[in-house]
Amino acid sequence: MRCGFLCRFLWLWPYLFYAEAAPIQKVQDDTKTLIKTIVTRINDISHTRSVSSKQRVTGLDFIPGLHPILSLSRMDQTLAIYQQILTSLPSGNVLQISNDLENLRDLLHLLASSNSCPFPRTRSLKTLEGLDDALEASLYSTEVVVLSRLQGSLQDMLQQLDFSPGC
Repeated sequence: MRCGFLCRFLWLWPYLFYAEAAPIQKVQDDTKTLIKTIVTRINDISHTRSVSSKQRVTGLDFIPGLHPILSLSRMDQTLAIYQQILTSLPSGNVLQISNDLENLRDLLHLLASSNSCPFPRTRSLKTLEGLDDALEASLYSTEVVVLSRLQGSLQDMLQQLDFSPGC
């Protein structure tokens, strides 16, 4: 007796039925944990404590500041900008942080799709105006300000995740 595709599918049905997607609470917890890990990595870089995230530095206006209310898409856009800046820095201190930001963006995409609000992935951003000039003028100051503002933004995101942000 030839069973064919239908019989094989019916045989697999109980296994497919019991397979579960990752619970959204687990994804949200993983997102919060990764944010805390990135903040810890930034704290471990000793020279980042010398600048306030609210301090304005001339020529570094392209670096995102703090936003009181963040949607998931705004979080992704902000992280994409920070990731672009961090990959432009030659310092080895920021390589792991940049990789963590990519993973964090993936988790945000999972949260967004679970809320039925997928947003387009920010693939490639325009070259940030002033980035090259800032890096040439003061690499150290740029790194300090970027990491300080990133830390503040991540802490804002952590608070927003407690309130289930919108799309």
